[in-house]
Amino acid sequence: MPRLREVPRAEAPSAFVTTMYDFIFGDDRDPAVDHGTDTGSRGDWWTVFANSADVFQHAVAGFGLYQSPHRKLPTSLRELAQTRAGWTVGARFVFSQHCKSLRGLGVPEQKIAAIPHWPAASCFDEAERRVLAYADCLVYDRGRVPDGLFDQLKVHFDDEQILELTYITALYLAHAVMSRALRVEFDDVAEPVTEVAAPEGKDNVLRIAGPDTPG
Repeated sequence: MPRLREVPRAEAPSAFVTTMYDFIFGDDRDPAVDHGTDTGSRGDWWTVFANSADVFQHAVAGFGLYQSPHRKLPTSLRELAQTRAGWTVGARFVFSQHCKSLRGLGVPEQKIAAIPHWPAASCFDEAERRVLAYADCLVYDRGRVPDGLFDQLKVHFDDEQILELTYITALYLAHAVMSRALRVEFDDVAEPVTEVAAPEGKDNVLRIAGPDTPG
């Protein structure tokens, strides 16, 4: 379950939230109780973000911005960067949803499967490799981009396209981080790194010999 309360339909804080509930779930469902979307997710991203009407509307406006026909960056490249951002952050929700988006655009399964190990994959063209490398710099290196990579980006894309790529990828870095922090959708998972207890009958102490420790 998510870490924040899910807002039921009857308590939707704005008409916009109600409209989106209708659009995503149908007007006969309370998504805080009757979970499930067409992509197999619970749909609790929507009900958790509805805790703030302003945040909800701002986030949904972001979806509209990146999907707008006014965008100059090719759609498949935008989705490639979003999917890679989901993978690098470790957000199963963002990664899973945007794999589906790539598939809907007709991107070959070979490329979708290779996103986690793209540096070792030969299926991407030069423009795609520049996009993936740039996405890694935005996410892994927090925007520290070598001049050589940026120069190569400018070979393939104009300034408007690079700005779109930067903004949308960084936006999905934020979405991936929020999904994990709030444990919504496919990111409702327990912390995987925990101490493994010693065998029964043994204490949970590892004694390491050192200069100040008797051997």
